[in-house]
Amino acid sequence: MRENRCEAVVLAVLDYGEADKIITFFTREHGKIKCIARNAKNSRRRFGGVLELFARLRLQIVLREGLSRLQGADVVTIFPHIREDLSKIGYAGYACELSDRMLPEAQANVRLYRLLVSYLEQLDSFPCSADDRRFFEVNLLNVTGYRPALEICPNCGAELVSAPLLRYLPTQSGISCGCCRQAGREISPLTVSLLNAALQSGRFGAIRFPGTLLDEAGGILDSIIASHLNRPLHSLSFLQEALLVEGY
Repeated sequence: MRENRCEAVVLAVLDYGEADKIITFFTREHGKIKCIARNAKNSRRRFGGVLELFARLRLQIVLREGLSRLQGADVVTIFPHIREDLSKIGYAGYACELSDRMLPEAQANVRLYRLLVSYLEQLDSFPCSADDRRFFEVNLLNVTGYRPALEICPNCGAELVSAPLLRYLPTQSGISCGCCRQAGREISPLTVSLLNAALQSGRFGAIRFPGTLLDEAGGILDSIIASHLNRPLHSLSFLQEALLVEGY
């Protein structure tokens, strides 16, 4: 079968048998694929120890339905500065696991690939922040088609950013104006405005959620993400513990 060359980020690594590994890649060209890397634990010549979580690689693979075969891998970057910081490792691992869980198999999504790579580049170059995590999440939800309506109230059609009071109720239609809904968590129109701004901006670090607005945005995004997952993210617990250790 013909060998295929593509670029990818490592989303997950699983030991298989005594010498093999099964790697989940997010490829720019083919979307999420799983590959078996024969003798990967022993072959430094073929893989050079580069099959690590969130590494960005150039791959040589034989595409197959189900489980493809990894022939070789060359490093684009291992994001070395992320690997020096426990909190950055937590954020990067979370972004990769979330991407893995939200992506279908074998469907290219170039916008999400660029978003993930941009987030890893941001983590590698700058101090990590909860703002950038939320920027990544709302854009991921937007690209995958799961973000809530942030423009108008789904009940009356009023502009959300102009409403004096907004409420969020996960079990119903998301964010509504306070006139249409009495139940749910009260949120500021400025939070919705900042989430909209995060969708309009193409640059990490451009949007900051001050004070309680970060908590509001986080509560909304956490709730939406959890509703689309059938089990909790392992990396989220690690991220929370890493942030405590680092004093965030």
